[in-house]
Amino acid sequence: MAAFLLGAVLLIVQPQIVPSRPAINSNAETSSQSVQRELLKKPSQKNDFKENIHSNGSCQQLPQTIIIGVRKGGTRALLEMLSLHPDIAAAESEVHFFDWEDHYRNGLQWYINQMPFSYPYQITVEKTPAYFTSPKVPERVYNMNQSMRLLLILRDPSERVLSDYTQVFYNHMQKHKPYPSIEQFLIKNGELNLDYKAINRSLYYIHMQNWLKYFPLDHIHIVDGDKLIKDPFPEIEKVERFLKLSPQINASNFYFNKTKGFYCLRDSGRERCLHESKGRAHPQVDAWLLEKLQEYFHEPNKKFFKLVGRTFDWH
Repeated sequence: MAAFLLGAVLLIVQPQIVPSRPAINSNAETSSQSVQRELLKKPSQKNDFKENIHSNGSCQQLPQTIIIGVRKGGTRALLEMLSLHPDIAAAESEVHFFDWEDHYRNGLQWYINQMPFSYPYQITVEKTPAYFTSPKVPERVYNMNQSMRLLLILRDPSERVLSDYTQVFYNHMQKHKPYPSIEQFLIKNGELNLDYKAINRSLYYIHMQNWLKYFPLDHIHIVDGDKLIKDPFPEIEKVERFLKLSPQINASNFYFNKTKGFYCLRDSGRERCLHESKGRAHPQVDAWLLEKLQEYFHEPNKKFFKLVGRTFDWH
């Protein structure tokens, strides 16, 4: 009887174990949490993966590093430059696993199947610029790997807005479809159109706050996209150190192409440049409108600098 009473007391006073996780809104269950719960029911979400092993000993594996953004910040250039390192295996295309619902519902096995074959000593990298500005992505990446090393490349927010417009403009031109001038997007009722998505994507501090709910700042390396364009080697050196890679990339891997107006790559005697769609000239914008755009980003930029403990040479 005494033993029974002692057991009952111990059962009552036993503390409840609460799993540790980032502080997030505890209101109604978010859609990402709902999807994640469904994914966890699948065997592939319990690390019971089918290994796709090549005869040479390489295999497909989850990425240890993701280039999360930002759109038109230089993510393709960063990936191509990083691929110069022999210990990097990079996914060719943007996977959009964490931000597209139809992809995310396929589960982690599908995600692994999109990865390149790599050796055990290599780091697998994928890049999807839309990840940075998608509210649901940080939690999903965290649920997959809390130790993920993240790369974020940023440019002057005003320049990024112009690049954003330029890409969509040329996409329409190639399809022989008309597209409004940039002024029609930037100005609404005589004021800056804050509903324009390209402007929202350049409010870096808002999106960075979301990522810092899940990952410490030392797990997110910010690459200066403007410096990467002007002098790529020092920026790539920093990325090597962040990823704990041996220093294999050197200044001789880069050369300035006067015809294209930007740096190209040299690897084992082979020279290659980024696709012709990269480095396109921005549309001409009236000085007053550009100044208005730069003034708008002044305060958001200051908030971002404070958030990351670092400043950038932006207008």
